[in-house]
Amino acid sequence: MTYGGDRVAENGDYVKLMESELEDCEADGFGVGGVQQQPSRGCRFWWWARMAILAIFAAVLAAVVLIWVAPFFMDEVIIPVINWVRRTFCTPMLAVLLFASVAIFPTLLLPSSPAMWVAGMTFGYGFGFLLIFGGVVMGISLPYFVGSLFYHKIQGWLEKYPKKASIIRLSGQGNWFYQCRDVTLIRISPFPYIIYNYCAVATNVKYGPYLLGSLVGIVPEIFVAIYTGILIRTLADASHDRHSLSAPQIIFNVLGFCATVATTIVVTIYAKRRLNELHKEEQLLLQ
Repeated sequence: MTYGGDRVAENGDYVKLMESELEDCEADGFGVGGVQQQPSRGCRFWWWARMAILAIFAAVLAAVVLIWVAPFFMDEVIIPVINWVRRTFCTPMLAVLLFASVAIFPTLLLPSSPAMWVAGMTFGYGFGFLLIFGGVVMGISLPYFVGSLFYHKIQGWLEKYPKKASIIRLSGQGNWFYQCRDVTLIRISPFPYIIYNYCAVATNVKYGPYLLGSLVGIVPEIFVAIYTGILIRTLADASHDRHSLSAPQIIFNVLGFCATVATTIVVTIYAKRRLNELHKEEQLLLQ
């Protein structure tokens, strides 16, 4: 039995609320009696101070990378690789190798992003996009059909991780349109690209919506990869010729990089949030 903020024991003695209970209330932003309280000015000050220190640290780290690490990596790794590729392969052969890399590497559980960078570096947005897009069609189709041979094995793996599996199983529900939509959201979300290629078949998603949703969802990643390749080529040419970029080039590259990163983050957050909403809706329907 309680009166005010005190508890009354059976023998009539008053027992104060335990300090841990008060601390829990304050930690949740509530005072005694469940009344919500605003954070103190001191808490807000220290929060902004930590954010400022973190921003300064990130700026210093970025400056160190740009001034010392990036030029060394560019001179010792990027430029020699670019020169070796140009000397060793003619343009048609390089196109075939890049297409094969994008098409086959995901089946072998190898990343295909470096091949996409080279495609952007060599062929730009036009032919580079068509080359990568064609390879992606093969790269997402082969694991789907290979995974169908190990359907029950993949089902067993998904049962070991029910939380992650519940998200990707959304793509196997509903009609053709809903399956395509959910696959697109999964492709845009941070869920690993290579793993989903094999796990998709275990969600009972049809190949048609799987293919279309994957192609739509992979388009932002393709453009980011092509832009990354073009940016690397621009920086490598400037470093190789020992001249700095002009002011318009610097502004264009910085704005393009910021826009690319911001767009990728916004789209990824939206896709992840939408997937969580769909998952919650499904759980409510099942209850």
